[in-house]
Amino acid sequence: MGTLSACGNGESMESFGGPTMGSTWSIKYVRHAGLPAPAEVQAQVEKILAEVDRQMSTYRIDSDIERFNALPANHCLVMPAPILELVRVGEQLSVQSEGSFDLTVEPLLNLWGFGPQAREEKIPTAQALADARRRVGHEHLRIDGDRLCKDAAVEVDFNSIAAGYTVDTIAAKLEAMGIHDYLAEATGELKAAGRKPDGTPWRIALEEPRDDQQVTERIIAVDGYGLSTSGDYRHYFVQGGQRFSHTLDARTGTPVSHNLASVTVIHPSALMADGLSTLLLILGPERGWDYAEKHGIGAFFVMRTDTGFVTRSSQAFARLSGEKTE
Repeated sequence: MGTLSACGNGESMESFGGPTMGSTWSIKYVRHAGLPAPAEVQAQVEKILAEVDRQMSTYRIDSDIERFNALPANHCLVMPAPILELVRVGEQLSVQSEGSFDLTVEPLLNLWGFGPQAREEKIPTAQALADARRRVGHEHLRIDGDRLCKDAAVEVDFNSIAAGYTVDTIAAKLEAMGIHDYLAEATGELKAAGRKPDGTPWRIALEEPRDDQQVTERIIAVDGYGLSTSGDYRHYFVQGGQRFSHTLDARTGTPVSHNLASVTVIHPSALMADGLSTLLLILGPERGWDYAEKHGIGAFFVMRTDTGFVTRSSQAFARLSGEKTE
């Protein structure tokens, strides 16, 4: 559905959205005279969303990546350029995290009860874990021209970066259509640029990582950056008094066990913000913090304690976000 709010200077705020990737998407933008009609903008955005779904969804067996995932070891398949691009980004993030981040963890996610083919949430046996880990690792993937190849029966899952890629693609389309004041969001990943009609920046609320209620932790202004939050508080199960998160460390094949509840990353690329927020969440409060500071990443960490939450901002985050506590 679309909405319109008029402003006195001939500008109007347009907004529309809908379902995507098992969640939702939304666009807000300032419409000036001479810009395309909202229906045309919405059609272009929906075209991008449909293409991403057709290429990258792990929830439809006819998607490009699921056709690749169904192949046995030692096979190749021609893939569209965006998939090859994301495989390269995934390899980069895996190398930088010493293997903790990996796009091929789907067998492990399914085993722990979090993936698209999951049966139940449970602690797997050591043997089942060992079997699944043999089918995990970016080193089993190879790009040969326009083909993606595998030397083991790996399955690629883009859930940690596809939404960020989608937001970047939508933002580029909006810019190409002459729209420079917008907030584009898909499944919680977002990118904002320019100003609202009243001249103020787009302001984004960061929530405390609670599964019982929404509490705003901080409000930040965003202009020209992507923003992504990864957290362990929406998908988890408890067994034997222990909490098991859907965030897995590919090096161990097991859910992370530290007290880092969520990480928000601000970055010029929503794709990189998406991937880095996952990477930092996997690395945890100490390794993740060191990584963010070493690489100049704008990151906001929320740690779980016995008495509530404590937060920590990297130097780059404080600089980029114009931090303002509420």
